[in-house]
Amino acid sequence: MRFRNSMLAFGLLATAALAGCSTTTPGGTEVATVTTSQIFTDSYGSIKDAGYTLPAIPISRVDKKFHRQIVSYSTTERPGTIIVNTRERFLYYILPNGRAVRYGIGVGKQGFAWSGTAYVAWKQEWPNWHPPKEMAVRRPDVAKYVEDGMGPGLSNPLGARAMYLFNEKGQDTLFRLHGTPEWASIGTAASSGCIRLMNQDIIDLYSRVRPGRNTKVVVIQ
Repeated sequence: MRFRNSMLAFGLLATAALAGCSTTTPGGTEVATVTTSQIFTDSYGSIKDAGYTLPAIPISRVDKKFHRQIVSYSTTERPGTIIVNTRERFLYYILPNGRAVRYGIGVGKQGFAWSGTAYVAWKQEWPNWHPPKEMAVRRPDVAKYVEDGMGPGLSNPLGARAMYLFNEKGQDTLFRLHGTPEWASIGTAASSGCIRLMNQDIIDLYSRVRPGRNTKVVVIQ
């Protein structure tokens, strides 16, 4: 009876029991279908943050599978690890007991070009944006930001937060986890950038992450 009541309580806590898609662990082993125990569709309203007012996201126009949610997730990685699955357009923040926070992401050309293991070396609220020189060649309109950078703001391509990934040798991978004002790009392969999340999601992820070598990031293609 006690087990039955516990299962009933879990069912009541579940905001949605959505059918997810099957996924793979970093080792490539197929795992069971991911199921959702809680979804945060109501978390995309307007936010006042550090003097900026982030506009509400019309979340009903974003595929529900890309809304932030708590999902079942089987992995040998320890809690606090970030797993980025670029093919499925999901980022997982690993929680204890076989669960994870799953965020929808947009993937840029750099996102497809790099995979491997890194760590979050540092993170920044409302960061400056320095486009790579290669982008400046393609887009002369951003060349002026290569050296001096674009200051923080609602139109900054890095959004409200950014996390900077370094490899095991302590070298900058030039790979970023960051916000974006372009919410419609979530779930797509964007024309530029690394891994982008909706601003409300990157703020949530940022609050969970402590920079340092213990914060492992696994990027799989």
